[in-house]
Order: sequence, then C-alpha cells, then structure tokens
Amino acid sequence: MAGNSLLTEQRTTLHQRTAQAIEALFQNQLKDHYSELARHYSLGGNDPKAVEYLQYTGQQAVQRSAYHEAISHLNAALVLLGRQPDTPERARQELALRLAIGPALIAARGFASSEVEATYRRALALCGPARDTPELFPTQVGLRTYFSLRAEHAKAYELGEQLLHLAEQKKDPELLGEAHVSIATTSYYLGRFSMAHAHLREALALYGAGSHHTHLNVHGVDPEVRALSTSALVLWSLGYPDQASKSAQDAVALARELSHPFSLAHALCQTAELHHFRREPQRTQEYAEAVITLSTEQGFPLWLAWTTILRGWALAEQGQPEPGIAQMREGLAAYHATGAALGHSHFQCLLAHAYGRQGQLQSALSALAEAKDAVDKTGEHYCEAEWHRIKGELILQGQSSPGLRPDGNAEAEAEAEACFHKAIDIARQQHARSFELRAALNLAHLWRQQGKVEPATQLLAGIKAGFTEGFDSADMRDLVLA
Repeated sequence: MAGNSLLTEQRTTLHQRTAQAIEALFQNQLKDHYSELARHYSLGGNDPKAVEYLQYTGQQAVQRSAYHEAISHLNAALVLLGRQPDTPERARQELALRLAIGPALIAARGFASSEVEATYRRALALCGPARDTPELFPTQVGLRTYFSLRAEHAKAYELGEQLLHLAEQKKDPELLGEAHVSIATTSYYLGRFSMAHAHLREALALYGAGSHHTHLNVHGVDPEVRALSTSALVLWSLGYPDQASKSAQDAVALARELSHPFSLAHALCQTAELHHFRREPQRTQEYAEAVITLSTEQGFPLWLAWTTILRGWALAEQGQPEPGIAQMREGLAAYHATGAALGHSHFQCLLAHAYGRQGQLQSALSALAEAKDAVDKTGEHYCEAEWHRIKGELILQGQSSPGLRPDGNAEAEAEAEACFHKAIDIARQQHARSFELRAALNLAHLWRQQGKVEPATQLLAGIKAGFTEGFDSADMRDLVLA
C-alpha cells in the first residue's frame, strides 16, 4: 500500500514538472500546448492551473467550431473549479467558464436546451446583485435567445430592451448592433414587421461602419449574419421579395467569408425559409439539403431539424406528399426534442397545407388547431394571416367532402370568404403586403367563381399597385394570370 502511494506521488510530481517544463520551453508558443498542459496539471493535482489551461483549450475548440470537444474541456474545468474555496475569484472564473461554454452548448444541444438555460441562469447569478459587470450583456444575450427559441416572446422582448438600454449606456456600437438585432428578431415573430425592419436598419448601419471580424459572437451566430438573415424574412413580409433575396444571399456570403459553420447553417436555413415563403420548393429543398449535410457533419441538431421540416414541405409541394409529410413530422419531433417551440404555429400551418393538398382534411384541421393554440399561447403572430388564409382554403376543400349537404356550399363559401377577409385585415395591420397579396388571390378566385368579376379585378389591381418589385415571384405570376 505504501509503495502504491509513493508511486502515485512520484507520478503526480512528474506531471507537475512536465507541465512546468513545457511552460518554460514554449513560452511564446503556449497556445499550441494548452491541451497538453491541462492534462499534466490535472494529473499533477494542480487544479487552479488545470482549470486555467482547460479554459484556454475549450475556448480554442469553440473557435475551431469543435463544440463537443469544447463542452468536454470546459465541463472538466467547472468540475475542478468546484473543488476550490468559495471566493470572489472562483466566482469570476466560473462566470468566464459559463460564458465560454454557452455558445458551444447552443450549437451542440440547441438554443432552447435545458443545459443552455442552466448555464446562462447561473451566469446571471454570478454577475451579482448590482449586475454592473461587463459579463452581464453576453449573459442576457444568451438568456434572450433561449427564451426566443422557447417561444417565450414576452420575456425575450423584455431582455432585448434591457440589452438596448445597456448598450446605449455604454455607447458601444458592437453592443448596440447586437441589441437591435435581438429586438428585431423578436419583433418579427410577434408580427411587428415595421418595427423589426427599423431595428435591423439600425443594426446593419452600425455593422456597415466596421470590420466583420470584430463583431460579438456570444451566442453562436455572427450578429451581422443574423441581421441580414432576419432582414430577408422581414423584407419579404413587407412586400420586397427582391431585396429579401439579396439580403439572404449577403448573409450566406458573409457566413462563408467568416468560415463559421454555425453561422453558415443559420444563414442557409433562413434562406431555405425565405424560398419557402416565395413558393419556390425546389430552391427550398436545395438550401435545406445543404443545411442537413452541414448540420449532420458538424452536429447542429436545431438546424438539422428545422430544415428537415422545410425539406418535407418542399417534397410535398413537388408531388411527393407522403414522404414529404413524413419528413415534416420527423423534423418537428426532432425540433421539439431540442426544447425549441419557436415557429411552431408556422410549422403546423405548413403541415396543415400539406395535409389539405393530400385530401386529409381532418388531419389538416387538427394541425391548424394546434397552430392556433400556439399563436394564442405565445403571441407568435408572424404567420397569423396565413393561418386564416389556409383555413379558408380548407373550408372550400371541404365542400366536396362526403356527407356535405348540397345547400352547404353557400355557407362554406361565406365562411371561407370571411377567413380571407380576416387574413387581409391582419396583413394590412402588420404592413405585410406579401401575406395580403396571397390572401387577396384566394378571395379574388372565390369571387370570380361566384361571378363577381369586377370586385375581384379591382381588389387585385389595388394590391398590385402597392408593389414596386418582385414581379417574377410565384404570387405575382398568379396575380397576372388571375
């Protein structure tokens, strides 16, 4: 027994001396030896030095987008740090480790995972009651994105306003840009498209004045990439499909320039989302498959699940409804497994549309009911006009269902017309001209079937007059043919 203890002591001493020798020999190149130093100091029983080098190693792994490796190193550092006396210095070190592991957890587990929430809640507690530390801003960014992906939009918006207040106090353009993007993102999902557009313009103006490579990257995605991607969706909603496409392509180009896989997956996913809104299933499928490949290689469960849903929609639109619907359901299950609820109302609308085209009206109406529940629960209004429009379509499809009385057609048409009017009203309140156009096309088609040709023509002429671009889009082509 004594011999074993002596051998252990000798090995510990050897590891300590090896680490010290490496430090002495490679003073100017220590960054190439962080992992080795962490290992020797850990085995040598020098926990404080082991924590230091595990943190460096973890941060290097994050920079290489090796997120699972980073989580392993940083978790090991947190375990060792937990053995140290409870002092202000230990709290400072733990806060640094929590903020280092946050982006890695976001990428590897998803923004809405319980580990992400626990990490940033602990970081917030470590910021102290005064909360006047520089670490408060990245901590609140992390919490805001967690609440956003959980579709807790009121909390996300409140944190966005706090971020803007902090950034304005510090007069830091980097912080201001991040804060504007945060508020814009939540505003978009709340259906406040004009507000989102205003904040994104502020953010992009700030980013346009500086180097791309100095931007904060505290929650995994480069903020300018986020600004451009979100701007693409906002611009489409507002009725600027050409500008939307350019913004999406700029986001992808910037993410490639930065050589940052997680930002690239985000940009490609949002571009697939944009092509879905533009009713371009083949392009949606191409971008979705690019994300699926990248996310499978890199281990990004959120983007993988999101684009599986979009790929399923694209397949269903291109004449493969059964495998398409199966993929959508598979993607939804994987998406919710990450803890995410953002966009659930929208995804259920996609599913309802796919079921409707397949003639499965009961399944379609069930999906639509689930979408409505999500809207009511979360305040997620960005696709509310689409909800009413799709409901109108399904009601008209139901006219030919077995068992419907012949005199039920007039009642169904009146109910569908009310849905289309409601969709148009909501779209106008939101300044969402693209959604207004889509609902107007449905209403005009119904009116023409009823012989109301002149009102239909006037409606569409008024809608068309409000557009200045996007005349080659699918909806615009339908408008011309209507």
